[in-house]
Amino acid sequence: MKQVGTCIAGAGIIGLSLALELHRRGRSVLIVDQGRAMQEASWAAAGMLAAEDPENPPVLTPLSQLSRTLYPAFLARIESLSGISVALRTSKTLQQMHISTATELSLLNAAQLAQLAPGLVPGHRPWICLQEHSLDPRDLCQALPKASAAVGNEMLEYTPWLSIESGNLPLDGSKVRLQTASTTILADTFVLCTGAWAGQSSLLPGTVSPVKGQMLCIAQPSNLDLRHTIRTPEIYIVPRGDGRIILGATVEPSGFEKSTDEATLQSLLNQAAAVVPALAGATILDSWSGLRPGTADKLPVLGHIPNQPNVFVASGHYRNGILLAPATAHVMAQLICGETPSVELAPFSPERHLQTIESTAIPARA
Repeated sequence: MKQVGTCIAGAGIIGLSLALELHRRGRSVLIVDQGRAMQEASWAAAGMLAAEDPENPPVLTPLSQLSRTLYPAFLARIESLSGISVALRTSKTLQQMHISTATELSLLNAAQLAQLAPGLVPGHRPWICLQEHSLDPRDLCQALPKASAAVGNEMLEYTPWLSIESGNLPLDGSKVRLQTASTTILADTFVLCTGAWAGQSSLLPGTVSPVKGQMLCIAQPSNLDLRHTIRTPEIYIVPRGDGRIILGATVEPSGFEKSTDEATLQSLLNQAAAVVPALAGATILDSWSGLRPGTADKLPVLGHIPNQPNVFVASGHYRNGILLAPATAHVMAQLICGETPSVELAPFSPERHLQTIESTAIPARA
C-alpha cells in the first residue's frame, strides 16, 4: 500500500502542474496515468495562450487572465527544476472577427495588417491584434515530467485506476482509497485530472467528452516571413519561429478515435492558403490528432465532487488546457488546502453537470 497526501489521476499538463503547486505547499503527491505522461491533449495542442480570445466564453476571462499573469513564473520554475527551457514562440495574434462581435474593438486597417503579416489576404471580415503569446507544447512535454520528478513527486505511468472509495472508510477514516491492478493508494485527497476521459469515470459520468482535432505541421515557405499567430473562425496558423508552422484544427465529436484522413488535412491546408496564399503547396512535415476534453457549456470542471469527501476534479478545459494550467493549479491547490480561491469557481462547479444529468434522467416506471 502507498500512502500520500494527494493522489492525482492524469499526468497531462493540468495534473502535473497541480502536482508541482501542491508540492510547493508541502503536500506529498502521487500521480497515476493510464498511459504515458503528457502524451494526449497536452502533446497534441497548438500552444496558443489565448487569454483574450473574443471567442472564449466571457466567464472564463478572470481565470484566463490569472493564468497569463502566472505564466512567466510557471515557466521559470519548470526550467529551473528540469533544466529544459520552454520558450515563448510568438508574442502577437492577428484575429479575424465575426462582424457582429467586432463593433467595440480596435480594428486593424489594411496598412497595419500588411506590416504585421505580409502576404495575408484580409477578406471581408475585420481583424484585431491581440497581445498573446504561444509556445510549443512539445517543449512542456519534455520539461514538465522532469520538473515534477525533480521535486520528488512519484508517478505511475501505464497504471489505470480500477476503483475508488472515499469517506468514513473502515480502519482508514476520512481518506480516499484508490485501487490499481498492482497496488492500493491511500490518500488524504484525490483529484481527477484525466482530461477527455474524465466523463468515463463513475465520479462524473458523461460530464466531459472527447472532441477530436486534426492538425498539420508544415514547412514555412522561404518567401514568407510569418512571425505572428493568425486566427480566423475557420483556421489557426501558428509559426514556431524555427521553420515550422502549425495548422489546426478540426472540431469532431468522434469518441476516442484519433485517426487522421488526407481529405481533412488537405482542407486545413486549403483554408490556411486562402488566408496566406504563400502556404499553398507547402511541404507537410507531420500530421496528428488529439482529443480535447469538452463540456456542454465549453467551460472547465473545477471543484469538489458532491457526495465524495476529499475528492476533486480539474478537467474539461477544451481548447485552453495549455493556457489555463497555471491558474488551474493555483486555484485548485488553494481549494484543496482550505483557502479561498483567487477566482470564483462557482461557474465551473461539477454540480452544474450533475444537476443536468439528474434533471434529464428518465424516471422509473411506477
